[in-house]
Amino acid sequence: MSDTITLDALRRSFDDTEGVTVLPPVHPGEILREEFMAPLGLSAGAVAKALNLPRSRIERIVKEEIGISTDTALRLGRYFRTSHLFWLNLQTRFESETLLSEIGAELEGIQPVPEAA
Repeated sequence: MSDTITLDALRRSFDDTEGVTVLPPVHPGEILREEFMAPLGLSAGAVAKALNLPRSRIERIVKEEIGISTDTALRLGRYFRTSHLFWLNLQTRFESETLLSEIGAELEGIQPVPEAA
């Protein structure tokens, strides 16, 4: 008996979601609010002023009313010493997961292009 695991078996183990609780997608505004602003005691006004943005933009992001644009991501990355891609990836993941739940059945009906022989 071998202790070696195949790549396919490893992939299947990640696909096995039995007993796994699926959580709703996390809006990047929640991350901004709970992981950055709250621990640092920052208000939306203070962040907006530091980023040279309207206060309403930061307020709407942390209320999860709007997403994070590339412009805002660049500014947040600079201010919080993160990559702008951190913020953009949060936004992309949120939008992808949200949209997938809406159009997943329609996507299943799309036939992929045949693999090359």
